[in-house]
Amino acid sequence: MTVAGISDPFVGSGPVAKTKILLLGSPDFLPENLMHRARSLNIEHVSPQRLEAREISRRTASAVPEHSLLARMRRWFFARKPDAGFLLTGFPATLLQAMVLDEWLEARGETLDSVFLGTGAAAAVVQHYRTLGLLDEAAVFARA
Repeated sequence: MTVAGISDPFVGSGPVAKTKILLLGSPDFLPENLMHRARSLNIEHVSPQRLEAREISRRTASAVPEHSLLARMRRWFFARKPDAGFLLTGFPATLLQAMVLDEWLEARGETLDSVFLGTGAAAAVVQHYRTLGLLDEAAVFARA
């Protein structure tokens, strides 16, 4: 059994394999220890760019419109095993996408464990998760 440190942002998020985390904006400037810990989790790491690359490798057309992005992300979300954990980067990037993700989570009876803030995240999306009490403010201030 391992004991997480007090400053561990993943403490209390339940079984590691079921942890659901969002990284808003670019993760490039998040604290190195946070990114190292996030990468080490035994959960699926997903981004719209990775899903698009899979579709391109299958020779399908690459579409950028929001409705195509939402369709691609919806296919991934509902194809995963029930209550499987994930580390999601690059989505949601807009308030509409955040609200759609909330609906998907609600439809499956799931909740996010944490939301971390990188650089370049839309202010409306940040405020949305702050209002829901999911934005990990400690990780936000740790990078300053």
